[in-house]
Amino acid sequence: MFLVFGALTVYKIWCIKLKYTRFEKARIVGARALQISMGAPTLIKIPKGVIAPIDIAMLEFKEDAIPLTVKRVER
Repeated sequence: MFLVFGALTVYKIWCIKLKYTRFEKARIVGARALQISMGAPTLIKIPKGVIAPIDIAMLEFKEDAIPLTVKRVER
């Protein structure tokens, strides 16, 4: 977000953790699980006994390690 004051542009940058909707979460985790099932390297250390790509993707999501973002459009 930015504000314009004459010739001076002031950028407001704030750091907040984005809260995803359940649909965005499902899309992100599903896309990452597909990548893992196709052979992509995992981004976290996997605990023993976890082998399903969807479980690995959920762990990555909980640790905020998935490099996917959501682009929202204002209506």
